[in-house]
Amino acid sequence: MSKIYYKSPEEIELIRESSLLVSKTLAEVAKIIAPGVTTIALDKLAYEFISDNGAVPAFLNYGGFPNSLCISPNDQVVHGFPNEYVIKEGDLISVDCGVIKNNFFGDSAYTFSIGEVDAEKQKLTKVTQECLNFAIEKAVVGMRIGDIAFAVQHHAESNGFGVVRELVGHGVGVKLHEKPEVPNYGKRGNGAKLEEGMVIAIEPMINAGTAAVKFWSDGWTVTTRDNKPSAHFEHTVAIKKGKADVLSTFSLIEEVLKEKK
Repeated sequence: MSKIYYKSPEEIELIRESSLLVSKTLAEVAKIIAPGVTTIALDKLAYEFISDNGAVPAFLNYGGFPNSLCISPNDQVVHGFPNEYVIKEGDLISVDCGVIKNNFFGDSAYTFSIGEVDAEKQKLTKVTQECLNFAIEKAVVGMRIGDIAFAVQHHAESNGFGVVRELVGHGVGVKLHEKPEVPNYGKRGNGAKLEEGMVIAIEPMINAGTAAVKFWSDGWTVTTRDNKPSAHFEHTVAIKKGKADVLSTFSLIEEVLKEKK
């Protein structure tokens, strides 16, 4: 799909339904994520929950990816395989989820802080989520992709963090990855003009140290080159006049985490 696919209001509502199922799945993950739990257990839960809700995990078998979730602990940036890794107190665990329901895709990611995390990790997750919020503020008709990109880069780098350049956000809805690409770095006023009907996944991937990353020989896993932690938050967003329409939500996750405290 080389051209941008503009969605009708009806299609956006179907993408919202898929995106909210992603959010509900991540909230189910939030219920059980804790020290002593394996990442493969989270993946199994997500597969069953998505299937029980009449949908299909978008990542499963996508380009040969073997799981329903991408789960990336600590220095893993994205695309980590769920496995027998046992989650520990102090971990950062990025969980990325996508679903296909009624032939439309939703995509969202959340980085969980496990128990008491150190000050660097606390700041990293806070700033990364703020980067996402600042980017969403720019996701309105008349702005450009570069305005979103600059918002992420400026906030991350002004806090001393590295912005991953090799991986980007993307259009989403009819396919998991569509045009346009949505980088987390760039210049204001550059790039594709944002118009009504565009739906994009905005996903800051921010490193505590250097922006440099390593790609593993498994063809998927990406880690920070300096082995410092990374954080990743993502929303599916419809471009609107005046204010972006965020189709996924973190409120369901945060309600669960609040109850667990």
